[in-house]
Parts: sequence; C-alpha cells; structure tokens
Amino acid sequence: MTNKKINNTTKGIFFIILSAFGFAMMSTFVKLSGDLPSLQKTFFRNLISTIIAFAFIVKNKESFFGKRENQKTLILRSTFGTLGIVLNFYAIDKLVLSDANMLNKLSPFFVIIFSALFLNEKVKLRQGLAMMIAFIGALFIIKPSFNLDIIPAIAGFSSAIFAAAAYTCLRVLGGKEKYYTIVFYFSLFSTVTILPFMLIIYKSMSIMQLTYLVLAGIFASIGQFGITIAYKYAPAKEISIFDYSNIIFSAIISIVIFGVLPDYLSVIGYIVIFSASIYMYIYNRKSS
Repeated sequence: MTNKKINNTTKGIFFIILSAFGFAMMSTFVKLSGDLPSLQKTFFRNLISTIIAFAFIVKNKESFFGKRENQKTLILRSTFGTLGIVLNFYAIDKLVLSDANMLNKLSPFFVIIFSALFLNEKVKLRQGLAMMIAFIGALFIIKPSFNLDIIPAIAGFSSAIFAAAAYTCLRVLGGKEKYYTIVFYFSLFSTVTILPFMLIIYKSMSIMQLTYLVLAGIFASIGQFGITIAYKYAPAKEISIFDYSNIIFSAIISIVIFGVLPDYLSVIGYIVIFSASIYMYIYNRKSS
C-alpha cells in the first residue's frame, strides 16, 4: 500500500510538472504571436482546447454539457475562467513572462478567501499570515505607481482572482462531472462568448502568428489535462508546490527566447511568494 501511494504521488508530481511546462509554453507562444488583441488570442487558444476536449469526450463517450443540476456552477466556472485567461494574456503581452505567470500563481491564496466566503471554510491564522506574506511579495512584482504602467501588473493580479473563483467552482463540482466535460464546457463557452467581441476588434494574422496560437492551444490543453490528471493521482497538499516549476520554466524561456531578465524587485517578490507557498504546503501536510 505504501509503495502504491508513493508511486501515485510520483505520478502526480510528474503530471503537475508536465502541466506547468505546458502552461509555460502556452504563455511563450501567446507572447510570440505578437501584437494581437488579447480576446483574439483567447479565442484561438480555447478553440483548439475545445477541439481536443471534444475528441476526448467522443472517445470516452462522456457527456458534453454535464448534468442539469450543475449548469449554474459550470457557467460560473466558465465565466470566471474566461475573464482570468483574457487578463492573463494581456499581462503576458506587457510584462516579463515570469512576472505575469508568478502573479497568476497567487490564485491558491485567493481560493482560501473564496472558500471562506462561499463554502463556509474557516481561514486559520497561519493561512491568513501566508496570504499577507504572498501579497507583500506581489507588491514587489507590481511595483505600485501612479501612472498607466501599473495596468498590466494589475491585470496579472486580477487574473489570479478570477482563476481562484474558477477553481472554487471546480471544488464545488468535485467529482460530480468528468474533467473532459468541464474542460469542453469551459472551452466552448469561452470560444462562443468571445467570438462576437473578437470579430469587432479582429486583426489580420500571418501564418506564423496563427501557428503560434494553435501551439498555444495545444500546450494549454496539455496544461489543463496534466493538472487534472495530477490531482487524480495525489491530493493538492502533497504536490501543489511543484506547480511553481512553471516560474522556473518561464524564467528560462524569458532569458533564452526573449532575452529578458526579471529585475531584482521581481526576484525578491518571487522568493517571498514562493516562501509563503512552501509554508502553506508544509502546514497543509502537517494539519492533514
């Protein structure tokens, strides 16, 4: 039994690191696609995810739209997820890649807040302390200023809030729906909702830009399915910390592909947020 548990944990770690790599590559191709509207990038990213999720549902003969009683939660999850992606893509375009991704990684701390507000879960003192430390770290990345330069960082910060709201909806869904169904529902909802707005601001693309967005969609699917499978093998308290490997991948990509280094304040912010995450990881394991 112990060996099986260790084996499952190892599998969980592998898939969550694969997911982190997938999302880092997604961010890279979104950035490489150039000066296109964030809504347009989101549309093509989710269009590809819709097609891939559709294929999985057909293969496994699962439901496309889920159970009737879960529709409200599925719609809320899809709405929050869509807003989170649009804001995240805007931040990716305007910020150093690792900065944008680290701000998005604040979402687990917001999940604690939303779980307290809407799921009646108590926020323990140590959790509150970790959240405050993480937010202080975010300030080093955001570098508050009284001009428009702060907007991309605020967008990145807001993307974490909407992502957390989406993850809270996933917690409500629990095992009530198959993950193929949830991914398909979200991707289709996002694609259809964004389509009219995307058409209004549509910007013509080169073949290379379209290729980058298709690749972004493929790697986004790897990220989505990877993290879902990871949590199937092991609980979040045992493997969630490995999701921060995304920042390592993003920092390497920023240097190698874009030739950009995060500044020293951002690095301090990374260390502070990562330290708060490690603290929460250790605390969750001990309290379980």
